[in-house]
Amino acid sequence: MIDPREPIVTPVPVEELRPTQITVGMREVALKRQMIRAQDAKKKTGTFLGKHMVPVVLGPKNRNYVTDHHHLARALLEEGVKDVLVTVISDLSALDKDAFLFVLDNRGWMHPFDENGRRRDYSAIPKTIGELVDDPYRSVAGELRRLGGYAKDTTPFSEFIWADFLRRRIDRSAVEKNFDKAMKDALTLARSKDADYLPGWCGPTDD
Repeated sequence: MIDPREPIVTPVPVEELRPTQITVGMREVALKRQMIRAQDAKKKTGTFLGKHMVPVVLGPKNRNYVTDHHHLARALLEEGVKDVLVTVISDLSALDKDAFLFVLDNRGWMHPFDENGRRRDYSAIPKTIGELVDDPYRSVAGELRRLGGYAKDTTPFSEFIWADFLRRRIDRSAVEKNFDKAMKDALTLARSKDADYLPGWCGPTDD
């Protein structure tokens, strides 16, 4: 049995990582790329990667399925970083593909929703990190958390839950034309009672 907290010492090629979601926020990826570029020496880059290991579940054929840090993985790929350390949180490599995907879904290790917020078949999940699709609302949700619109939460894919909330209230063209204005609207929405059911909500209360 693999200790769920024990990292795999041997680096895994970034291009071989398997996503468990369909989208990322490309603005979020760009921020991660800036972080990586700031590590201008190989020694610093090694330290950075050592502190940002990617959690994975081992699936059929011992493939590494990413359960978090998709944005980091995509940024590493775009920056030409070949390998990354991973932390194996569960070994499900003995399962067949259908059973494996079902378990991922039911344990909250998968988010099969497209850039329009629609649930899709498992087959729609890309096979490589490089094929992940941009969802601008995921970028809004990420920036919203950094601005204090809501708190970091352990709920799986909490940023996507916020992204879906914002998707229903801010027009996509508004996000694409004026991101800063969309963020002001997002902050107002985040503090409203309409958002009080969302993970990490920290709006005003009557208590």
